[in-house]
Amino acid sequence: MPTRHDIRNVAIVAHVDHGKTTIVDAMLKQAGAFAAHQLDSVDDRVMDSNDLEREKGITILAKNTAVKYHPKDGGDPITINIIDTPGHADFGGEVERGLSMVDAVVLLVDASEGPLPQTRFVLRKALQARMPVILCINKTDRPDSRIDEVVNETYDLFLDLDADEDQIEFPIVYACGRDGIASLTKPEDGTVPADSTNLEPFFSTILEHVPAPTYEEDAPLQAHVTNLDADNFLGRIALLRVEQGELRKGQTVAWIKRDGSIQNVRITELMMTEALTRKPAEVAGPGDICAVAGIPDIMIGETLADPENPVALPLITVDEPAISMTIGTNTSPLVGRGGTGKGADAKAAVKDRKVTARQVKDRLDRELIGNVSLRVLDTERPDAWEVQGRGELALAILVEQMRREGFEMTIGKPQVVTKEVDGKVYEPVERMTIDVPEEHMGAVTQLMGVRKGRMDNMSNHGSGWVRMEFVVPSRGLIGFRTEFLTQTRGTGIAHSIHEGHEPWFGPLQTRNNGSLVADRAGAVTAFAMTNLQERGVLFVDPGTEVYEGMIVGENSRSDDMDVNITKEKKLTNMRSSSADSFEAIVPPRKLSLEQSLEFCRDDECVEVTPEAVRIRKVVLDQKERGRTASRAKHG
Repeated sequence: MPTRHDIRNVAIVAHVDHGKTTIVDAMLKQAGAFAAHQLDSVDDRVMDSNDLEREKGITILAKNTAVKYHPKDGGDPITINIIDTPGHADFGGEVERGLSMVDAVVLLVDASEGPLPQTRFVLRKALQARMPVILCINKTDRPDSRIDEVVNETYDLFLDLDADEDQIEFPIVYACGRDGIASLTKPEDGTVPADSTNLEPFFSTILEHVPAPTYEEDAPLQAHVTNLDADNFLGRIALLRVEQGELRKGQTVAWIKRDGSIQNVRITELMMTEALTRKPAEVAGPGDICAVAGIPDIMIGETLADPENPVALPLITVDEPAISMTIGTNTSPLVGRGGTGKGADAKAAVKDRKVTARQVKDRLDRELIGNVSLRVLDTERPDAWEVQGRGELALAILVEQMRREGFEMTIGKPQVVTKEVDGKVYEPVERMTIDVPEEHMGAVTQLMGVRKGRMDNMSNHGSGWVRMEFVVPSRGLIGFRTEFLTQTRGTGIAHSIHEGHEPWFGPLQTRNNGSLVADRAGAVTAFAMTNLQERGVLFVDPGTEVYEGMIVGENSRSDDMDVNITKEKKLTNMRSSSADSFEAIVPPRKLSLEQSLEFCRDDECVEVTPEAVRIRKVVLDQKERGRTASRAKHG
């Protein structure tokens, strides 16, 4: 079979925060992607272009870039297409798409933390696709690095995932991505590789071990759509990998849709990626990753083929969703009121608030185009939809993006997506890896016990930290992180990954405390807050506008309590002897969107607007809630 030696396609996969995007930065700089005058102005983590990615410090969308590498022996330049994938299992749909574009993967592992659950997740996907793997031990300069142990743990992980002999014989590169240095010889723990000054050994390992794309002579065109983008001038852009044949600008091709129907379309624009920009091209051959415009309704996983001999490629499959939540229009008394939307940096005013059911539905349908791991289902109500995704984080990111675009929504409590097997209900379970200092071990074990967690493994490295592995139902982890961080004084590290489905675990009680619920509309007063703060933790500042049914704090007892937080001090013309005694107000606890979703109980929901996140009861009327509660009590 003929091969193309001028191109290599590789994906960089790793656990979140092990340095994927940083090492891609260094590769771009050293391969001459930026001119000398640009180097000073290039941002760190240049691939994380989305505002939310920069704020949270994580990669959310799989992106591709291309570097032109000039071999040291003076051969022809070779194009290396690099796909930067997210490390979170919640964005697993992005990882699966990224792997469908490449021929090998670079597995990046932190020299101190070692392989973590997401490493297992992305590696399992790569091994299932029978791809060769290059291991890169990154951050060798960390003072707590333990390179030998991490390499052994990675070998154990490969054996655990049933890798075959060829896959286990992987090359190892040691790197410090921040400094842009790599080496094939192991440095001392806590040091930068000394026998190299650049990433040259890393580039040469990629060229040697990543197979060049193969193709059949004179085969008809086949190109796989792996991602979508949009452009104000060109409309929808499809990113494709050409598997066989050639794709030319202006060519008429057969577009094979998901349902099997075929339509002839014309390629109006063809572009190839160079560094971070797309440049117009005339032709793309086998193994090339290119972008085409001119097909307005094309979807991920579809095929472009030869009109005379259309042969479809297999559709991209992604894992089943595990978590769902209801997204509907904002139904609170404060709908459509209040300042401006918050853009990430520009803080631009959102002129028209998007509050109608049609606008919300259109936005959810738009999200489905580029996000293969999301599903939107209708509910009994015409103004609410059930959105299913991989995890809580993926759904919270979608809500945060919509909020920044000016949408107002009501979000229901996250639920798990169950399925029925042989007449029994099965629910998703997760494998949770927890690193904590030894003194918090008891508290964490107790936390997991309440959530029906089953301990699988426990190891003590002798450094004062313990690593524990639990198998726990996904619904037990909704609201877990906040409590976990409180119990471990902010020192614990927890990562989870989808492990499959197991029979229903039974009822779970996760939140012990009730809510403080406002019983009337008005503005919060400092006087009322002073009297209420011993009853629990408050979430609102003085002056905040509240309405009946809005949750203003967490009760210190297990039941809900209706409170008047708008009560004002009665003034008289008598001088009070206690007038000069002041009582300090305890600063309120501010909940982020993710924390608010975790805090919710089944009869509560979250109101999201561009400038505020409020928790409220589903039924706002106090008397109505009382009647419902008494009916439930007396059956």
